[in-house]
Amino acid sequence: MKNITLLLLLVAISLVPKSTMAQNKGAGVAAAAGALLAIGAGVAAVEQMKERAELTATEYMLANNPEFENFSLKTLDFEGKKLSDMSAASVITFKIQEFVPADKPELNGKKHILFGFTSYGWISEYGIDFDKVKWYLIDSTEWLNMMTSYVSVASGEDNGVVKSQLADGKIVNRGVKVGSKMTIPFYQLEGDMYVVTDYSPDMKFIYNERSLGIFLKETRNLIQIRRSNIIEIHDFFFEG
Repeated sequence: MKNITLLLLLVAISLVPKSTMAQNKGAGVAAAAGALLAIGAGVAAVEQMKERAELTATEYMLANNPEFENFSLKTLDFEGKKLSDMSAASVITFKIQEFVPADKPELNGKKHILFGFTSYGWISEYGIDFDKVKWYLIDSTEWLNMMTSYVSVASGEDNGVVKSQLADGKIVNRGVKVGSKMTIPFYQLEGDMYVVTDYSPDMKFIYNERSLGIFLKETRNLIQIRRSNIIEIHDFFFEG
């Protein structure tokens, strides 16, 4: 915690022009303190929104999935954007795992991922509007189907080959690896090039060089999931 505080203080001080510091040390320190308070307020606001989102995700699970009697729900990703950018369409990701109640239980049950797809304006000066969040719960089988479709459109490889490789391998930035060998390389595209596949009645998948794009047909929002998040989710399902 001390390291984080020191880092924030250094960032705050760096925001103050050196000329200002030289001319008036008192004013410079005050400006740095003000910048630190602003950073702290922003961090606190994001943390509050994360807690609210996690609570709402838990409430969604309790209301819509009564078969889940014992489970852990943790935020995997809350879109590390600037506070001013967070109202844009994005996705919040939660990892869910069932367990058997006991003293200090182990998380060794079935795993799920809960996506909270947000629409434009879901965060405003009035707080979070969860009416603008569309929930989508998936298990490892559905994830494997999704990634098979995504890798296939990203590489041109046949679905059957992709699924067999994904079962034993892992997704990395440039394709699919089994062990240390790159078995399915992704297309190398320019940043403004996209390859599209129609995955389901709910969504299309879009591949470009940097991310997985999910186009939600109902809301007409294009949401990008960073490649690092795809890797994390795949590892969550199939490692350990």
